[in-house]
Amino acid sequence: MPDRYNSVVTTSNSVRQLAAADFPTRWGKFRIFGFNGKFGKGSGQQREETAVALVMGDLKATPPLVRIHSQCLTGDVFGSLRCDCRQQLEMALSMIAQRGAGVLLYEQQEGRGIGLMAKLQAYELQDAGLDTVEANERLGFKADHREFGLPAEILKALGVSQVRLLSNNPDKVAALERGGIQVIERVPCEVSDNPHAEDYLKTKKEKLGHLFSSR
Repeated sequence: MPDRYNSVVTTSNSVRQLAAADFPTRWGKFRIFGFNGKFGKGSGQQREETAVALVMGDLKATPPLVRIHSQCLTGDVFGSLRCDCRQQLEMALSMIAQRGAGVLLYEQQEGRGIGLMAKLQAYELQDAGLDTVEANERLGFKADHREFGLPAEILKALGVSQVRLLSNNPDKVAALERGGIQVIERVPCEVSDNPHAEDYLKTKKEKLGHLFSSR
């Protein structure tokens, strides 16, 4: 991999590459990078965000497959069936490995950005009959509290200007386009049916505008 992948990268938006290391996985060998940056609508409202990038192969040969994945402790680590997060994460890593090149951006946005404890409170409200959007709003949050400014800047730091985005979420497509990254294709990230997550996924389609072919 070129030397620049081992050095600190700073962009005009003060996104910094803080670390880089070899990262062998059961899907193959990646490089893992740590990034941070400040985002917001003004200097007084900016907040620091961090993300990890897993990079495989030559990102310049063809527009790479990219997945923007929000941290989900309950799904990614504990295998919760209340969501499809772990299945999507593993699908993304598998597809990147099959193609031999791509990027997985892992953002610290637990519970669509509300944090772990609030997410667990939202679970409790869902057990009482609210859907995932109603639960977040009952707790005083937006339906989706995330912003996606950091991924575009990380991709620029990695020298990527065009991507094939693995996502069901049109907001991620729009965010990358606003950030100067051309999405030449949206690749569906649909996983096998899971009865425990059926209502959750239905709400994501009906209230959050996620794109599913089978629901």
